[in-house]
Amino acid sequence: MTESPKHSQALTYWIAGAIVAAIAVALIVPNFATHFEIGGELFLRALKMIVVPLVFTSVMCGVLGMGDVRQLGRPGAAAIGYYLCTTVLAVVIGLITVNIIRPGVGTVDPAVIERLASETRLPEGQTEAPGMGVVLENLALMLISDNLFAAAADTQLLPIIVFAIAIAALMTTMIDRVGAITTLVTEANDLLLRFVMALMKVAPLGIFCLVTARFGKAQADGRFIEEISQIGWYFAAVVIGLAVHAFVVLPLIYYLVTKKNPYSYMAAMSQALLTAFSTASSSATLPVTLECAESAGVSKRSTEFVIPLGATINMDGTALYEAAAAIFIAQAIGFDLTLSDQLIIAVTATLAAIGAAGIPEAGLVTMLIVLGAVGLPLEYLGLILAVDWLLDRFRTAVNVLGDSIGAAVVGTTIPDPEPSPVN
Repeated sequence: MTESPKHSQALTYWIAGAIVAAIAVALIVPNFATHFEIGGELFLRALKMIVVPLVFTSVMCGVLGMGDVRQLGRPGAAAIGYYLCTTVLAVVIGLITVNIIRPGVGTVDPAVIERLASETRLPEGQTEAPGMGVVLENLALMLISDNLFAAAADTQLLPIIVFAIAIAALMTTMIDRVGAITTLVTEANDLLLRFVMALMKVAPLGIFCLVTARFGKAQADGRFIEEISQIGWYFAAVVIGLAVHAFVVLPLIYYLVTKKNPYSYMAAMSQALLTAFSTASSSATLPVTLECAESAGVSKRSTEFVIPLGATINMDGTALYEAAAAIFIAQAIGFDLTLSDQLIIAVTATLAAIGAAGIPEAGLVTMLIVLGAVGLPLEYLGLILAVDWLLDRFRTAVNVLGDSIGAAVVGTTIPDPEPSPVN
């Protein structure tokens, strides 16, 4: 068994410094900052390049590490239960926060509301929100792909995960005849993680380019400060909700299950969280999340099984944001929502965050589903688009934190490996 890689704390400081420097450069020389986009895109592509093979090998290693396939049931049930519970809690926090702060009441100029609504561009041909039937059907179809290579090309991870679990489960029943394949998968997984460690050596530079270009573009457009001044309370409400979930709810779950200090664990995951903020992509951050969680002491069998699945269907930050955004839009345009309407938003946001990932323009379409569930006008989605790119970074970091804590929680349900027989 290979030794877990160890983090350099200095790298975390370099990444944090790169983000601060990038924001400073973007604010001071925004037009120049946009030229760093190519460097950021190269780094992002390098991360995404290894996502599919790493997911395939890591999930297989996780299942193979269980030994008897029948032992997969308890960890699997624990993982799904954790995902559902934390997502529901996130939605509830979003609803409570936005109802207490009421960011849409008397804060947005009616002229701005009309202007932003008129500028909203819905996905082509999208005149009404997809129903929940579409979401549930899409979720079912996401599980199985008729062409695994096409799924890999489109980075559709869920069918790859399902296939990897199925193949690895079968391998555990014929272990004497698949020794060579098991060795190949295990060593390939170790090699890919070593590649991640090498890539992280240039992460501060790549992250600097990513953040500089995106913040520089927002600053160069000239309207970011103007629009955030109008919907600043909404921005604050979502960030406060995400902070409560990230620094109170998830650490409490971690402590209650593991009896360990959650904030020490969060500090150990800092490289993954900073990478998530920089890339705004749970999938792109997945290689770093796996490596950080293992270095933090989480069972390798748990990280390899739980984190890839969580990166696909566990979206705490996204669900919280969608619930809060829907209530904000209703408040801003004077649309009265009853308690039953808010319950519908809660259920819809929970399911949409899980089941809408395969829909084209998923982020926008997911919000359309939530708005349409309670009859909110879709064109007012423009109210939140100005700051969506920045909030996306915060909620992605929360998504990644939820996945990593899930790995530690589910790890407590995985039995210790049986000692290898001595030849």
